[in-house]
Amino acid sequence: MEEFHRIKRLPPYVFAEVNALKAAARAAGEDIIDFGMGNPDLPPPQHVIDKLAETLADPRAHRYSTSRGIPGLRKAVAAYYDRRFGVDIDPESETIATIGSKEGLANLAQAITSPGDIILAPNPSYPIHAFGFIIAGAAIRSMPAGPDLDFMSALERAVRHSVPKPLAVIVNFPSNPTAETTDLAFYEELVAYCRREGIWIISDLAYAEVYFDGPPPPSVLQVPGAKEIAVEFTSLSKTYSMPGWRIGFCSGNRKLIAALARVKSYVDYGAFTPIQVAATAALNGPQDCIDEMRRRYRERRDVLIDGLAAAGWEVPRPPATMFAWAPLPPAYADLGSLEFSKLLLREAKVAVAPGVGFGEYGDNHVRLAVVENLQRTRQAVRNIKAFLRHDQGSGDSLGAVG
Repeated sequence: MEEFHRIKRLPPYVFAEVNALKAAARAAGEDIIDFGMGNPDLPPPQHVIDKLAETLADPRAHRYSTSRGIPGLRKAVAAYYDRRFGVDIDPESETIATIGSKEGLANLAQAITSPGDIILAPNPSYPIHAFGFIIAGAAIRSMPAGPDLDFMSALERAVRHSVPKPLAVIVNFPSNPTAETTDLAFYEELVAYCRREGIWIISDLAYAEVYFDGPPPPSVLQVPGAKEIAVEFTSLSKTYSMPGWRIGFCSGNRKLIAALARVKSYVDYGAFTPIQVAATAALNGPQDCIDEMRRRYRERRDVLIDGLAAAGWEVPRPPATMFAWAPLPPAYADLGSLEFSKLLLREAKVAVAPGVGFGEYGDNHVRLAVVENLQRTRQAVRNIKAFLRHDQGSGDSLGAVG
């Protein structure tokens, strides 16, 4: 029997291979320290949990919700954009609640994509950035991305050589997986170029509040005129340690918001109302929990990066996000990220995400998420240090892969 058309366009999920090995190791009783998935281990703010519990007691809260998001939540998103970015968002027409950024991106792709449309996406990038549009029938033109590459030059080159002209470009700063950041001057140049060329901008700002060094990350919507061509996705997953709650937002251009709302009205009834009420409390309530989140991740980042450096593995210190984008140690560069990840799991009992899972241009890196506490992070560093010393000392690093 033939495979379904859309499924054929999706490669095997690279992370599944490492996850299967991780599960098998744990089933065998091994203690695996997991830096693989960006799955926050910190608890949500207590006042948010309390609001959820309170709302659950209301029988009316268990009815169907609304796919656009309850009015109070959309107003809270608008208030967030005003105080954080100085951006005016109309809660009725310029923002919509999503069941996490992932769902929003996938449904926006369904709403605006025709078969054969060209979408420009950074590579490496978070998989849904490309595959949401691939599922919708688009063709992806990858733009190699990273701290040493000029995004605007890559964009202009891609537009020049694309037929038909690209429908949209996706940007993600702070970046998952590379942790790269940008400034408002970049967005000003991007908006001016895309307005001139008639290209939509789709920005993923999920890590807006997870930053350590330098000024707070800006929003593309801060640029005058950006709302004519741009939408932006934000999320409560990382900011308030609420990943399993699946609540996010899309804000900006009215036409794109309306298109997303139209599709969502057919495919879902929105997030569970008590979750939306609690999310409203998160956005409107005390924000000291965000400072604590940053402090924890910064501390873990420094223990991890300093420890790996002492072990002989030089990894750039990420200025933002909860990820370190680590080049493969030189002795293992020929393995590729998947085989190195499997080797690290087997020999050091540490799980990481292979960079190739974020695109072929990520195959010389792995991504480490600082989602283990300090004690376990230090243990992971010790395990990696022992592995590197033993494996390189024995001279059989390549043969150990099997």
